Amino acid sequence: ELKNLRNQLNPHFLLNTLNNIYALIAFDTDKAQSAVQELSRLLRHVLYDNQQNFVTLDKEMDFIRNYIALMRIRLSSNVTVETRIDIRPDSRTEIAPLIFISLIENAFKHGISPTEPSFIRIRFSESPEEIRCEITNSHHPKSQADKSGSGIGLEQVLKRLELTYSGRYDWKHGISEDGKEYYSILAIKP
Repeated sequence: ELKNLRNQLNPHFLLNTLNNIYALIAFDTDKAQSAVQELSRLLRHVLYDNQQNFVTLDKEMDFIRNYIALMRIRLSSNVTVETRIDIRPDSRTEIAPLIFISLIENAFKHGISPTEPSFIRIRFSESPEEIRCEITNSHHPKSQADKSGSGIGLEQVLKRLELTYSGRYDWKHGISEDGKEYYSILAIKP
């Protein structure tokens, strides 16, 4: 079941990334070329490292940095992206590969308005007790006509967490009381 979930994740991730690059080709070929280079780095991780049950946290953070760099390429000036990765560059803590990527994808997919100022804040930290991923982004409710996002990504995250870290994770996510932010706070005990 875990292998099936990972195999479902790869095409979903690749499709979103290729759509972003396709949009870039029309208005900035240099950025599009740079994006293809970033994508090749990401695919190397997805194709080789994702087939293992666990990867080191430093490798996973490299993947996440590359993914965020790829996503930044297509953002307008009214979007602020803040990242803070408090993980040792040589961390050997093991983590399930691509466990965080759907959460980050969602922030870029649903946290950005084409017209209003938007933000995404991503923070990772590691202590001997836990690996922590905190993501907050602006919340722009979808219109009835917007069919993007079926919730499959979050369902897959939950299934993978249950299969790999049952009883060893805490995940809080939802919309803030004022309705302006979406948050996801995931703590995993390795």
